[in-house]
Amino acid sequence: MKKADRVRWWTYLLLAVATLACVFPLYWMFVVATTDTATATRLPPEIVPGGNFFHLAGLVFSTVPFVRSIGNSLLVAGTIGVGHAVLCSLAGFAFAKLRFPGRNALFLIVVLTMTVPTQLAVIPQYMIISALGWVDTLQALIVPGLASAFGIFWMRQHLATTISDEILQAARIDGAGTWQIFWRIAFPLVRPAAFVLGLLGFVTAWNDFLWPFIVLKSPEMYTAQIAIKALQNSFTVDLGLAMSGSFLATLPLIVLFVFVGRRMVDGIMDGAFKG
Repeated sequence: MKKADRVRWWTYLLLAVATLACVFPLYWMFVVATTDTATATRLPPEIVPGGNFFHLAGLVFSTVPFVRSIGNSLLVAGTIGVGHAVLCSLAGFAFAKLRFPGRNALFLIVVLTMTVPTQLAVIPQYMIISALGWVDTLQALIVPGLASAFGIFWMRQHLATTISDEILQAARIDGAGTWQIFWRIAFPLVRPAAFVLGLLGFVTAWNDFLWPFIVLKSPEMYTAQIAIKALQNSFTVDLGLAMSGSFLATLPLIVLFVFVGRRMVDGIMDGAFKG
């Protein structure tokens, strides 16, 4: 190995510090989830987990319908993840490979919408949901999140750099229609990018708090994040109970990353070095 190719010791030190900075909040969440508010606010802080986790977890499940809330979050986030992967790929394919009047202008509008803060769309979006009679329903969370401007831009760039026009022309000569070209040729080639986009959509929907807090009213419709908010009363916050609920709500994401983390990183790196 050449001297210039050797990794310096301080590189490992920086990586170790960055890893610690990312992991420590999760560890601290678990520590607080095993103690109480008094222990969590003590100085110097406790860094060793206590023994109250199962007791606090039982309080979480008895205080709010947490299992139902986790199920609602899985349904909403899973549907949005699949919607991102498929619908954004369809739109990206149209913008990248189809020729139609106003294509560039429409794509510019899509990109410009990414500069608009999400909070500005809350009021008109709520008015639409209310007019449809979807308030306090899960479709009020699912339908607005099925596609995003970022997802369309992401898939458009991948499709534009991955698939050549010659392949599409050859498929059309063989008699393939637009849908067949997308589903049998284009989508399989960009499946890693679509998978990453679906995961990003899943995580975003799982962690969303503002929009579910506005449209969901009844406890049986709560998502995990709203159920955690319901653990707190109007005057005090039991940090141990709240952090126990937060840790339980984070566990599905940790399990998901354990199983698909390598595939997600490969998909991101595939797009980073392509084209």
